[in-house]
Amino acid sequence: QVQLAESGGGLVQAGGSLRLSCAASGRTFSSYAMGWFRQAPGKEREFVATITRSGVSIFYADSVKGRFTISRDNAKNTVYLQMNSLKPEDTAVYYCAGGVSVSVGNPRTYEYWGQGTQVTVSS
Repeated sequence: QVQLAESGGGLVQAGGSLRLSCAASGRTFSSYAMGWFRQAPGKEREFVATITRSGVSIFYADSVKGRFTISRDNAKNTVYLQMNSLKPEDTAVYYCAGGVSVSVGNPRTYEYWGQGTQVTVSS
């Protein structure tokens, strides 16, 4: 059983920053590629960022590149998403996800999901 739990969401003004955390249960965290996805009301789930199990390779959606940073601490079984220069269009529920063999931007290839944390960016 792998359980993921996001935290750090909230309400922030445009231009502000938030840091999301995703804590994973178990002792096999380092075996998983980890990603962040988001979903706004009425829209499909959207890829945000992924970090591979090695922590060396990272991938970002064009919409967040240069503003968001994904990182992981395998010793703490935690993945982070630092979000800077937030825009109203970043408003969504943010989910962390993991998988042993993923197609980076395809949410259907990630086996494990957290419950999500709400991020709201006001204008």
